[in-house]
This record gives sequence, C-alpha cells and structure tokens, in this order.
Amino acid sequence: MSEPVIQDTDEKPDTAAPSKREQTKANNKAAILSAAQEVFAELGYEGTTVRDIIRKTNLASGTFYNYFKSKEEVFEALMDDRALKVRPKLNEVRKDATDFPTFLRETFRSFFDFVAEDQQHFALVRRNTGAIRVRMDTPEVVAGFEELQNDLEQAMKNGLAPKVDPDFLAASMIGIAFEVSDRMLMREPIDVEGATEFATALLLGGIGALPEGLMDSDRLE
Repeated sequence: MSEPVIQDTDEKPDTAAPSKREQTKANNKAAILSAAQEVFAELGYEGTTVRDIIRKTNLASGTFYNYFKSKEEVFEALMDDRALKVRPKLNEVRKDATDFPTFLRETFRSFFDFVAEDQQHFALVRRNTGAIRVRMDTPEVVAGFEELQNDLEQAMKNGLAPKVDPDFLAASMIGIAFEVSDRMLMREPIDVEGATEFATALLLGGIGALPEGLMDSDRLE
C-alpha cells in the first residue's frame, strides 16, 4: 500500500502572472511614454502638444487620457521613470564607499554611465533644459535628491565626509552631475571616465586640483 502524499503547506504559490488587461495597460502606458520622449526631444516641450504624442502611437486619443491628463503629466512621468531606474545603483555605490573620494567618484561614475547608456532620454533633457529646471519637483526626482542628502549626512556622522552644509553639497553634486553630463554627451567619443574624474576633482579640491591639459590649447585661444 503506497504512502499518502502529504503536501508541503509552507510552500508559497507562484505569483500570478499579470492579467491580459493589466498587460495591455502597461503596454499602453509604455507606448505613450516612448512616443512622448521622441516628440519632446524633437519638438521641445513648448512646441509639443498632446496630439503630437498621440500621433506617434497607435492609440486613440481617449486611451491617452486614461493615463495622463496633459503633456505636463507625461513629461513629469518621464522624469520619474528615469529617476526610479538610476536611484538603486546610486544608493548601492554610496553605501559601499569606504572613503569620501570613493563616495563622490562612484556616485558621479554611476550617473554618467547611466546617461551614456540612455542617450535618447538625455537628448530630451538637452532639448528641454528650461522645462526640466521648473519640473524637478516630481516625487521620484525629489526622493533621489533627498536620498543623496541623507547619505551625505550619514557619511558626515560616520567621519567619512567633511562636515559641511549637506544641503548645499548635495545641490552642488546634482548641478555638476547634470551640467557635466550634458557636455559629456556633446563630445565624441563620450568620455565617462574623464567626466567622472573632472567632477570628483572639482568637488574635492576646487579648480586648483584639476589636472592641466583636459582641453586642447586651440580651444582656449
């Protein structure tokens, strides 16, 4: 007589796959964001209309408004989407840093790597600098800024970083990261390592710490 089969009641069931409706919603939203990124990069924020975005998709106008109320909401969603993707890596490298130069260098390197790998998004950034400057208060972007400031404060408490104003220091790092990445993308080839070392040296030692010869002498005449 065979032994009865006893089921393992502690085993958790597999997570259910998304329903067809949920997948359709995810696909529609992704299509809108992808189209919006192209249109904003091409026409600029001010020149873009909701109709322009819809034309880049195969969706009806009513479908668009199921997800977003305006082009402003789409633009902000694009900013949040990229912030969500880069924040985990930035948090990881800062957590693993054993000294302040490493904290700075790996933060900048991770950001510049992300920029270089996602040039389509940063084409949008360059094309819409004015719009981005007044729309940096989206939830995920703000959370990323707060995480940097919190990490700086913790590094100062642990004796890892100099005790300076963490608010100003975070703002300086963010400003340098965005402006240097903008210039980095204009160069051929894209020099992530050069941008990283420049930004790190600038923050650690000021202009006096920067190595000479970063630019051709002809460009300085």
